Amino acid sequence: MKRSRLLAVLVGGIFCVAVMSLYRMLELMQGAELQQRLDTPIGQDEDLSRLQQKIDKLELLLSDNNRLVATLRDTLIQRKASWETGRGANGSSGSTRQLPGCRLAEEMKDGTDGVQLLDVYDLLPFDNPDGGAWKQGFKIRYQGNEWDEQPLEVFLVPHSHNDPGWLKTFDRYYEDQTKHILDNMLIKLSEDSRRKMIWAEISYFSKWWNDIDEQKRETVKSLVGAGQLEMVTGGWVMADEANSHYFALLDQLMEGHQWMQRHLGVKPSTGWAVDPFGHSPSMAYLLKGAGLSHMVIQRVHYAVKKHFAQQRTLEFLWRQSWDSSPRSDITCHMMPFYSYDVPHTCGPNPAVCCQFDFHRLPGGRVFCPWTIPPQPITEQNVQERALLLLDQYRQKSRLFRSPVLMVPLGDDFRFVEASEWDAQFTNYQKLFDYFDQHPELHVKARFGTLSDYFSALSRRVAAAGSTLPTVRGDFFTYADRDDHYWSGYFTSRPFYKRLDRTLEATLRATEILFSLTLAEMRRLHGDGRLAADFPAREHFGRLTAGRRSLALFQHHDAVTGTARDPVVVDYGNRLFESILNLHAVLQSSAHWLLLLDKSQYHHDQSKPFMQMVDVMSSQDALPQKTPLTLSDQPRSVMVFNPTEQLQTSVVSILVDSPDARVVAAETGQPVVAQISAVWAGPSRAATDSFQLDFVAELPPLALVVYHVTRSSVGSAPRARYTFRRRGNLPNVQVEHFQVSRPDAAEADAPLSLSNKHVQIWSSPETGFLQKLRLQSGLVRRLQVQFLWYGTRTGASRDKSGAYLFLPGEEGAQVYSPPEPPLVRVSRGPVFSDITSCFRHFTHTVRLYHLDGHAGRSLEISNTVDIRSEVNRELAMRLVSDVANGNRFYSDLNGFQMQQRRTLAKLPLQANFYPMSTAAFLQDSASRLTLLAAQSQAVAALRPCELELVLDRRLQQDDNRGLGQGVTDNKLTASLFQLLLEDRRGGAKEVGGASVEHLSLLAHLTSLSLCHPPITMVALSNSQLPKLRPFLPLRSSLPCDVHLLNLRTLEDAQEADNPSQEVALLLHRKGFDCSSAPEPQLKCTWSVHEEVSLDGLFSPLRFGSLRRSGLTLLRDHDEPESARQQTSPRITRLRPMEISAFRAEID
Repeated sequence: MKRSRLLAVLVGGIFCVAVMSLYRMLELMQGAELQQRLDTPIGQDEDLSRLQQKIDKLELLLSDNNRLVATLRDTLIQRKASWETGRGANGSSGSTRQLPGCRLAEEMKDGTDGVQLLDVYDLLPFDNPDGGAWKQGFKIRYQGNEWDEQPLEVFLVPHSHNDPGWLKTFDRYYEDQTKHILDNMLIKLSEDSRRKMIWAEISYFSKWWNDIDEQKRETVKSLVGAGQLEMVTGGWVMADEANSHYFALLDQLMEGHQWMQRHLGVKPSTGWAVDPFGHSPSMAYLLKGAGLSHMVIQRVHYAVKKHFAQQRTLEFLWRQSWDSSPRSDITCHMMPFYSYDVPHTCGPNPAVCCQFDFHRLPGGRVFCPWTIPPQPITEQNVQERALLLLDQYRQKSRLFRSPVLMVPLGDDFRFVEASEWDAQFTNYQKLFDYFDQHPELHVKARFGTLSDYFSALSRRVAAAGSTLPTVRGDFFTYADRDDHYWSGYFTSRPFYKRLDRTLEATLRATEILFSLTLAEMRRLHGDGRLAADFPAREHFGRLTAGRRSLALFQHHDAVTGTARDPVVVDYGNRLFESILNLHAVLQSSAHWLLLLDKSQYHHDQSKPFMQMVDVMSSQDALPQKTPLTLSDQPRSVMVFNPTEQLQTSVVSILVDSPDARVVAAETGQPVVAQISAVWAGPSRAATDSFQLDFVAELPPLALVVYHVTRSSVGSAPRARYTFRRRGNLPNVQVEHFQVSRPDAAEADAPLSLSNKHVQIWSSPETGFLQKLRLQSGLVRRLQVQFLWYGTRTGASRDKSGAYLFLPGEEGAQVYSPPEPPLVRVSRGPVFSDITSCFRHFTHTVRLYHLDGHAGRSLEISNTVDIRSEVNRELAMRLVSDVANGNRFYSDLNGFQMQQRRTLAKLPLQANFYPMSTAAFLQDSASRLTLLAAQSQAVAALRPCELELVLDRRLQQDDNRGLGQGVTDNKLTASLFQLLLEDRRGGAKEVGGASVEHLSLLAHLTSLSLCHPPITMVALSNSQLPKLRPFLPLRSSLPCDVHLLNLRTLEDAQEADNPSQEVALLLHRKGFDCSSAPEPQLKCTWSVHEEVSLDGLFSPLRFGSLRRSGLTLLRDHDEPESARQQTSPRITRLRPMEISAFRAEID
């Protein structure tokens, strides 16, 4: 009875709200009509303007009403579901309500034909027996009559793998090799229409395009149109798939695809990734979303390749783990052998295949290590040579289910000289002609592109009435031979991995603010014009250069940390210069948006209106804060929130006085602030600068202004400090702050900090975390440890290098400092923290005293310096009592979570995986999530433990071609958030390869960690023009909808100019059901997939809006007939999916 009554009350409530809202709307409309009658006709324009305002108001009321009704409807569904399952909202404290729209943990199950890579790993013995000629495989047998009914169809695919930086810089490679390859390609493909070639790296192709004349460009277009030259993947680079974040992966694809559309008028349909060191399903998802239907991968663990070859599943449909439908499927071809060079592509025997790499003919600079050189094809030897090659083709073909065979022909920087083109093409053509003249051999071989091959494969599969098997999972961690696992590069050059993410966050923020600025200018002028003095074209050029610098760094020898030292410096300079250029765009855009009187805007590059608070002095230096000189006159501090959520953030600036006051410029209300010391050394504070932290309430995508002034002495709350060190305390040099030392009774007591949500206890000796308690009462052991890994010893043994992690037999050794650390505890109204100062690193755990979810996590920061070490790697380990068994989860590219299993049959280095943004341990009662602002290697080598590698310094090459160690270490910062959550009621442990997602709280914490507020200051405190905050959105987007980008597109008519169109990219996150966020979040979320984009972005208005592919190619736009012309525009945002729209903001 009680339930029925409650249901009736809820339904009645919804009805009343709807009726009252409608009544209010009618009242407004009548009021508008009455006003129209009473008004004297001063001017038709004014009437129309007033009417437009009324209509706008009505639309907003409708939108708010729809949102309110939707919320009530969700609440009703939620309540009903909980009653039906016997779990009411007022149940026991151990229960939780089911979150609307969340993704239940579920086991990934396929039919009999489906493959789950985690199960493959459980199955394989990883015993590595000698396979004979195919050392890592097995002997392949065939009868000879297998092709009598269906002849063998061979496509020989010429390619040249051009690294945009590795042993040489991008520009040096281009001048020495790449431009000659492309010059010769034009000549040699034009000589014979049977010749084909594929090209992948648009970064090089676009540079070459700028160097050639119009006639050559026309030749390129005709070769592409004739199918002789195919652009494959179409990315700016062949991207790394382990360390790269999905924003950057998609951005480099978009940069390449947009270039292809403008200059060649084509779009790619096939992917080619032969050199990334392991492969991610996130990349497969992005390729499919960008319109590609097929892809090729190469660097997969040799034991997995062997298994796939034995099962004949090397061609498969790669499906996303979280997708129960085939919507995300992409046809994938896994190359079966060791490498993508010629000796490892024609068949299983490299000694034979090398004889068919005609670049290695005697007399050249390259030879066959198997000692048998190639022979030029003549009438005398063509039969013997053709049959030898055919035997390899046939053996390779037996590893696949169809009689269609793809054979790559190429290697790194091949086809530089005209002589190589002639040697390869003429000799192979003689072999192909021989096959054609002997139909009894049942083989048709020819030069081809990937599209040629996949078209033939699709035809054969369809004709046979069969389907390819489905595969779920990822292909990490890669091993190419023995126990040589490529888990070192997950961490190598961590300074630049961090810089990569700094540029990414800066680029995204600048894209959004620049797009909003142009839209606001057009709205203000009403005729599409921009502000006369605003350098839109120059800024768009800076944005494009920033996109391309970030794109270039996603190359699989850049963000990976596997390039030579001078090349790393070149990449670093590009990243650094792009950050500076983007800052100029940010400052200029913010300047115009904040001005109350826009006519006062004046662009002067030499005298900018404002400057950044965080400034880098060079490509290899950590950012430093610009100190502000305070006086009685207010200094304006502008803060931009680049996220789509209302954020309670702590803004940090440096000032020259310990007495400062901060007020919100708009209201004059003071905000909570704290003055802390700036530490010049572990126990020595600077005397001329102080850190001012204040709490800022930042609406979504908003620019907000604060005023900072010098205040009366002692009026600003100051941090209080306690110092500890075993033995003698050092001389503490601090003015202006209260400093205390623990008395004898306190000396051995654990250090403790707490806020409204969390309490922590730390070791009094090391300052390292020991225990954590939530407000709910959940207590967990949580110990932080630091570790050293060494490498193998012995002159003849392989050792760790840039790519490989080959730890010594002793495993990890707990870090034991040469002297006891100084532990510094600070307490204040904004934050409290514990800092441990060791010789090789400084480690800080900080709690923020914030309401809402922002205070729920612990901030962990490390500053690492291992430049004094030899062959050592520093790791941080968390030891908990979360009973996770041998399973943990790490993210793939920040896009999705992937279950990992720690396997005893694998060596230690094989159990490390890439982590771009997140990893967690969980049991049925709790989940421990570590969120990161940079990528690194992660492992859970024992139950209850999670560890990350922070930096590595290695004196030797690891024999993968780099020719050097990793010794260019820097003072490197790493930043994390640690989150402990209850898993109540809905939590269940799911067997098999289960799909899990981050919680809503973890998603929002990760968002603020990866996209912190951007702070700028007015250059002087002289009389400033009047500023007002810029607040583009009325409310936050739903908690689970992320604004991935709002990217201004290039004008189709005027090159290098911004158009009125933007790429609107939204990612709806999948989130976990087992923990309801506490405290309650300020954003909303819904069970429904349909949303009103007008409602989400209100009061922004879209003049036009068309769904498109992920790289915004016009061919992928939805047809004009499907476009919704009027508001509200309803669209479907499926959980986990990225949706792309071509939009004009009115």
